[in-house]
Amino acid sequence: MMSRARLESGEGQGPALSERLSVRIPVAVELTGISRSKLYELIRTGQVAIVKVGAATVIPMESLRQFIDANKR
Repeated sequence: MMSRARLESGEGQGPALSERLSVRIPVAVELTGISRSKLYELIRTGQVAIVKVGAATVIPMESLRQFIDANKR
């Protein structure tokens, strides 16, 4: 598992995460603190969007931001 500092800086992943258009499932789990199983449930119910690129599944960062913003209390 990648350290939070490396995730936040984008080290070893190309552009910094704040600049990326999408992330893979494990990175989305680390960024949001949502469990992998809950994230898959949110995808299944359409609350979080995905993009399929061949066999890869990526989540648009905007979809994660919208979900978090919509569920703030």
